[in-house]
Amino acid sequence: MSRQCLILLLLLGVGVSAVEVQRPRGVPLSKRQFYEEGKPFTCLDGSRTVPFDRVNDDYCDCQDGSDEPGTAACPNGSFHCTNAGFHPGFIPSSRINDGICDCCDTTDEYNSGAACQNTCRELMRKEMESLQKMTAIAKEGFQLKQQLIQEAKRGLEDKKAKLADVQVSKKDLEERVEALRTVKETAEQPEKEAKERHLKAWEDEKAAIQREKDLARMAEVFLELDDDADGFVSVAELLSHSELDPDSDASDARFTEAEAQGLLGGVDKVDTAAFESVWINIKEKYISEANADTPAPVETPPEETTDPIYNDSEQYPDEDIPEEEDDDDEEDEDDDPDDVDYKPPATRTQEKKDGDDEGAMPPYDQETQILIDAAQKARNEFDEAERALREVDDQIKNLEKEISFDFGPSAEFAHLYSQCYELTTSEYIYRLCPFNRVSQKPKFGGSETNLGTWGKWAGPDDNVYSVMKYEHGTSCWQGPNRSTTVKLTCGKETVVTSTSEPSRCEYLMEFTTPAVCQEPQSLDLEHHDEL
Repeated sequence: MSRQCLILLLLLGVGVSAVEVQRPRGVPLSKRQFYEEGKPFTCLDGSRTVPFDRVNDDYCDCQDGSDEPGTAACPNGSFHCTNAGFHPGFIPSSRINDGICDCCDTTDEYNSGAACQNTCRELMRKEMESLQKMTAIAKEGFQLKQQLIQEAKRGLEDKKAKLADVQVSKKDLEERVEALRTVKETAEQPEKEAKERHLKAWEDEKAAIQREKDLARMAEVFLELDDDADGFVSVAELLSHSELDPDSDASDARFTEAEAQGLLGGVDKVDTAAFESVWINIKEKYISEANADTPAPVETPPEETTDPIYNDSEQYPDEDIPEEEDDDDEEDEDDDPDDVDYKPPATRTQEKKDGDDEGAMPPYDQETQILIDAAQKARNEFDEAERALREVDDQIKNLEKEISFDFGPSAEFAHLYSQCYELTTSEYIYRLCPFNRVSQKPKFGGSETNLGTWGKWAGPDDNVYSVMKYEHGTSCWQGPNRSTTVKLTCGKETVVTSTSEPSRCEYLMEFTTPAVCQEPQSLDLEHHDEL
């Protein structure tokens, strides 16, 4: 209905005000047939029938109060305001003649002496102004909506075309990835073989160095054991080293000739050549005679250490450490083999562990390095192609999601996608990102709270796109997860207008957008000219 039609209805409604249908005070025109003057009146609930002169006699006869539509006699009665020139309505009968004007046509104060003025036409004028403004907003909003629809159509076509292009480029990228995979694998095979050769050569070199060290150490030990320098190591000479006793771990162990002979392979003595097989069995236990002459530092077990007793118990607090012990600790930490006073502690072997002297693996030779560089280049190119393919897959996924998303019957809500709108209150900054999430952040600093992520359209069946539902937000303490209902209303601008929390952890947000504006003629003025 157009604005002109609305105004015409108003004028027609006001114009018929001179023709009044006679009926008892407080009775609406729709119930006139139940109040026939001169005939008995039956209560509208059918409970009883009374003479007509009892209608509006200021005494309540009917339980439903229908016999007193124009007085305050019945506590459950209601009074019909005719409100000629405006909207008729009902008020509780208790407000009749209470000195307060409730009906704009003043009919409720017919016997109170209250100085009431008829404001019906003024109210209608204001309502018409409001409706005209709403009509103008709806008209402009609807025009913007049509633009949004056209933009959405063009955007959809562009996205479909882009999707087709990206899908073609994906095939090209897939072929490139497979080609580069072959190049990479081809380059990695000689690289692997060259690295393995280099590693084997290094391990062989380390083994040879260790072998030389072991032979040198064996020769040195042979000379130490050969006390009579006859070129043999005998059972007697071996017995001088009790640490070689196979049962040395036992508390009552004694190194016997038979055990020594067993270490020598069952003979009484061995020469240099035969000593090699003996060396394998004793080298882990053997203690050099030179080191055996140097006594190992004696450490007092912690449980046997006692603090000196002083008369003045406060002279040395418990936490103080005597300087002598500090000095000893520093000497232990600063032991240096190059120091002339340094005496290494006696141990079963003075050799470093295998591989300690070999250091890090030497750099690759030029030929191997060239293969490594070529393989690395192939890996880099393959990784770059794979990364590009993943990006294209993500792009396709996003485009397909956007194309298939429900943005309304004509995709009028598509412009809201990937956008965010904020509303700042005295305490918080609320942020609505349509089809994504709603959040709340303290105005003066603090972490953001998720008030819900996109769930669904949740309006009534006849207007499902009028409400958005966001669910599964941050949980409240000892409560449910936060959620937000967003009500959409027609407006020329897209903006969050208000927010509230009507129930704990359940938020309500008002959001205006041209996307929900309907054609202006859908607005209607409910004007009743009942008199």
